[in-house]
Order: sequence, then C-alpha cells, then structure tokens
Amino acid sequence: MKNTGMKRPLDTLGRIVIPIEIRNTTGIEIGDPLEFYMDNEKGFLGIGKYNGISCKLCNSAQDLSYFKSSLLCRQCILEMKGNVGVTLIPTPPVREKPKESRIHRSTLQLLKGLRQLMKEHPKAKQSEYAEWLGVSQGRISQLKKLL
Repeated sequence: MKNTGMKRPLDTLGRIVIPIEIRNTTGIEIGDPLEFYMDNEKGFLGIGKYNGISCKLCNSAQDLSYFKSSLLCRQCILEMKGNVGVTLIPTPPVREKPKESRIHRSTLQLLKGLRQLMKEHPKAKQSEYAEWLGVSQGRISQLKKLL
C-alpha cells in the first residue's frame, strides 16, 4: 500500500472528492460504481472500482470460481498453475562474509609476536604489523610503547 500524501476533507454531507490523479491512475471515470473495503482492526478504509461479478485479474464474467475470497476465471487459474506470464523476483545479492572475529591473545603473546616481526621486518609499517598480528594499528602503537 502506498501513501499518496493527498488529503481531502469530508464535506457537511459526508462526501469526499477523489483527486484526479488517483482517478486517472486507477481508471475511475465519473459515474463509475465504487466498492468500499474496510479493516476495523487497523481502522483502514479503501475504495476501488466496482467491477461487478467478474474475475479479479482479467474482469471476465465466465467460468468463475472463488479462490481465497476473490473471484477468478478458469483461464486465469490455469495460467497461474502453469506459471504463464510469471516474472521471477530477482534474488538479493549474496552478502560478503563478515570479518572473522579477532582472537583474543594476552599482551605478553602480542609483545613476543611484535618483537619477532620487528626483528624480521625492521622497515615494515605499523599497518603491516597490525595485519600480521590480527590487531588494530592502535594496539600496535600501545605494544610499541610497552617494548
């Protein structure tokens, strides 16, 4: 259901004007019979063009059957069973796997690992040390201060 943002007041006789934009979109002409729908629990009132006794999908009046409180013709039922004219809804894109949670290691273990990496790669950047140890650059900075 779409909120149009249009508002119309009831007049003193309880009438309401349906905006021309909505009438054009729904194919309602002046003098067309309208049908009212109501949901007491939600306080919802809906209006639709009355098609009489006809198929809800194609407005045919022949070979009608009820399906879930709606009238459908035999041809529409057969088309639905055979998936005729059905458009598949595209599947949503697969999300990337979340980053693996970092393993909690004691400060002593991290200090040993950092000391080893600094000996092996003395010109490496702080970001590289962080990536190799699986910690943040801020944590590397803290560990360097402790060395």
